[in-house]
Amino acid sequence: MKFSKILTSLMVLLVSSNTFAAGFSEDDILGYWLSESGKGVVEIYRAGDKFEGKIVWVKDLHEGVVKEKLDVKNPKKELQTRSILGLKNLQGFTFKKSKWKDGSVYDPAKGKTYSSFMMLKDIDTLKLRGYIGIALLGRTSVMKRQRSAIPDSYAK
Repeated sequence: MKFSKILTSLMVLLVSSNTFAAGFSEDDILGYWLSESGKGVVEIYRAGDKFEGKIVWVKDLHEGVVKEKLDVKNPKKELQTRSILGLKNLQGFTFKKSKWKDGSVYDPAKGKTYSSFMMLKDIDTLKLRGYIGIALLGRTSVMKRQRSAIPDSYAK
């Protein structure tokens, strides 16, 4: 009995996650997106037939807390001195059936890269799912669209 409830819940989750993204075109994802934490803005852009993203704003840098935020958690020592600002952290996404799939996301806060897909909940809300192995065992981050590289709450 419990297994059938779990299976039913899983099916509802999978069906609903596919339906809210319906109706979007591939370029609807382009632009600036504020991270769920509010500490960074990523610009998503086209790179040939793929979609990529780079970090274009970091909160600490614009509040005078630090001069430069470095990729200190990167497992490759030679990359630990590179700046987070301008860092390409989304790459390899292709658009299929209202989803941007088969990409990867690099999380500089953890120094880890995850398989990933993205979908729009609405034109101003992006869901980015990062995972290792299967998507069911991952984490979803919700990002909000911004008008520019500087978050709307900072633009005056």
